[in-house]
Amino acid sequence: MPRCLILLAPSANHVYAGQSPELSSAELTLICPGIGTVAPTQLAGVDYLAADLDSLDGPQLAAISRASATMACYLVEGDLLRPVALPRTDLVDDDLVTIPKYQGKTNEQFTRLLLNVTLAGLEAGPARRRDDGQRLAILDPMCGRGTTLSTCWLEGHDAFGIDDDAKALEAMAAHLSTWLRRKRLKHTTRVSKLRREGRTLGKRFDAELRLPGAEPLTMAALPGDTRDSAQLWGRKTFDAIVTDAPYGVVHGAHTGSGAHRSPAGLLAEAVPVWASQLRKGGALGMSWNTHGLSREDLESILAEAGLTPLTGPQWSHFSHRVDSSIQRDLVVAVRPVD
Repeated sequence: MPRCLILLAPSANHVYAGQSPELSSAELTLICPGIGTVAPTQLAGVDYLAADLDSLDGPQLAAISRASATMACYLVEGDLLRPVALPRTDLVDDDLVTIPKYQGKTNEQFTRLLLNVTLAGLEAGPARRRDDGQRLAILDPMCGRGTTLSTCWLEGHDAFGIDDDAKALEAMAAHLSTWLRRKRLKHTTRVSKLRREGRTLGKRFDAELRLPGAEPLTMAALPGDTRDSAQLWGRKTFDAIVTDAPYGVVHGAHTGSGAHRSPAGLLAEAVPVWASQLRKGGALGMSWNTHGLSREDLESILAEAGLTPLTGPQWSHFSHRVDSSIQRDLVVAVRPVD
């Protein structure tokens, strides 16, 4: 059984970087087919993940390459390390995600981890519909300035979002439009008024990216209250829903009317709406602050909405500290086929 060492990329967030080896180990266990034991290790004072693989075939190398913190991979041969060429899995340059810097931005490595783990739920769920390279439709119902949407584009998926912060959506549209022009990629972008029942709700943003030899990537973001997501998107459904829920500390839990409510109260109202937008066999992945809502209570909200939370040791190693008031964890739940 080949043994490899995976060199971890540095993180701009020092707190997250200190926890990255454990989080990345849990991520790889879920997303890499045929992987054996994965454990953090050090060599000459440098952090690696040591992993046992069935073989160094294409799907395994692609999964390692797609993992949130992978920088390089080496095959262990006695006392020597042989570099292993990893395939390029990103469809576009990752500076689409890394360039924006603003207060409250979720660490982009964690955003990718959350997306990867959620899509692993499609593999673990009853539908098992995600083949390698399959284009998915992914919704972030609290998208903010679009880190999750941009990460979906990196991995080759169509991205859709909704948020009640008009300035955040405007900033996302400005960044993406500028980035596409600077990269000289074939694309179209459009900002239009979103109207429902004769009144204007705000400005909708749509983008399409046309890459050689591939179907166009699409992105759309709507202004509005997340609890109205199903109404705003109409009959459209999604393969996966991926979101970073309000922490109730730095990020307030707002409704469209501007009133404040606890994150637990907001999720109790929003999760049933999101569940109705998932296709059968689809997965919902969410990160949240466990200081404001326990895992047991969140899993109860998901179950009451008709979703099946994925449990077991492989799904329970993602809790980590963000700061003194935020202990972040993630949960994945699937919509049953029947």
